[in-house]
Amino acid sequence: MLRPEHLVTLREVLRLGSFAQAANRLGYTSSAVSQQMSALEREIGVTLFHRSARSIVPTEAAHTLARHSTVVLTEIDRLVAAAEQARNQSAEVIRLGLFPSFATWALPPLLQRMDPAARDGLRLTVGEPSSLLGQLGATGDLDAMIVYQVGQSGLSWPSSLRRHWLAEDPFVVAYPEQWPAPPSPYTIEQFLDLPWILNVPGTGDAAMTDAVFSRMGMRPRVAAYCDDLQATLGMVAIGLGAAPVPRLGVSAGIPDGVITLQAPWLNLSRSIFALVPAERETPAVTGLLQAIEEVMKDAPVRHSA
Repeated sequence: MLRPEHLVTLREVLRLGSFAQAANRLGYTSSAVSQQMSALEREIGVTLFHRSARSIVPTEAAHTLARHSTVVLTEIDRLVAAAEQARNQSAEVIRLGLFPSFATWALPPLLQRMDPAARDGLRLTVGEPSSLLGQLGATGDLDAMIVYQVGQSGLSWPSSLRRHWLAEDPFVVAYPEQWPAPPSPYTIEQFLDLPWILNVPGTGDAAMTDAVFSRMGMRPRVAAYCDDLQATLGMVAIGLGAAPVPRLGVSAGIPDGVITLQAPWLNLSRSIFALVPAERETPAVTGLLQAIEEVMKDAPVRHSA
């Protein structure tokens, strides 16, 4: 049976005029090129080269075969391209929206667990839930999105979307390591006079945090308002203030200069779940959400005390 690589080698030998140059161009040895041409001659039963100690002279049969090989090799290239296209089309594309801190700590282990074909079909959009929600639905760009909600405040969504609960994420106190550590167990009195870094007023998260402090009779001294988790942790690290932060949100790593304290009085958590339009709840989407849930179960819980 004719081998396509032998036809490629034949064309290079004719184009360059020698076995040695063709070998250099194709990454073979001169001996390997000579063996390929001999095998091709045996296969078709025709002499392709007149060989001497110093040179090779191609026959007319060699030129004829090379001309016809162009058509054969072109069709082979088309066949390979068609097979690749069919493979890509057979893999379902899932367009997933996710919030930034989730992308930081959950996305790397999720991608490591996914089958390569499924990973190739994943399209990601990172943004805050409130900004991505409009892209989810019958006419939207997203097939599913991972969101969070603190209590019952803030985020709302159409009743046509199906909710898949993934995890409950309790808050801890991010505390500057340079400050004197309070003795455990941590009581509310130990935190009354601290400067705090809180969510920007007017957001759902800020409303829930304010409610917790109000229940405890606290009027926090606010050093900064910030809705970015990494920026908040950076300010805690330099000693600007303490901050309530979601435990899973810091599971990917706590910056130097920050410790986390599990304060029972905080009694605050956020629910993490997926929203999926009913018409887009395919087996592939369901499988992806199950993989996400497993990642969240296995997420390391990192805290200092």
